Amino acid sequence: MSDRKVDHSALCTNQAFIIGLLLIAFIVDAKWLVTFVAAVMLVGTFLPKLSLFKAVYVYILKPRGLVKPDVKADNPEPHLFAQGVGGSFLTAATIAFALAAPLVGWVLTWIVIGLASLNLFAGICVGCLMYYWFNRLGVPGFKVARLQK
Repeated sequence: MSDRKVDHSALCTNQAFIIGLLLIAFIVDAKWLVTFVAAVMLVGTFLPKLSLFKAVYVYILKPRGLVKPDVKADNPEPHLFAQGVGGSFLTAATIAFALAAPLVGWVLTWIVIGLASLNLFAGICVGCLMYYWFNRLGVPGFKVARLQK
């Protein structure tokens, strides 16, 4: 059994915020909100202790019992990589919006919505799968292997 643990409720809260805010952004055509979510995701990737959506879980939702912890043996690196990929897609969407290519921006945004939804509702983290594939291929920087059960 591994001593590495990840609270999957924090991950789910993060995904729910990403999905919800991006849907609102699309519905009201708030491109700035896509940029905001991109920034939150990238900050949370590179500085996990400053993750805004995780902070909402840790300091508001969990203490009030609104979301129960779901701590599992897991590696945090693949989840951070997945979040970084999503943040990168949203950064590309922001650039597309700035270049007057809103269709491209919204397609990239919907890719993130779709992948976050797949993770939240079906438990399939495509970014995590990518991380482990890169690890198996020996790609530099992808040093953490899947935990053995």
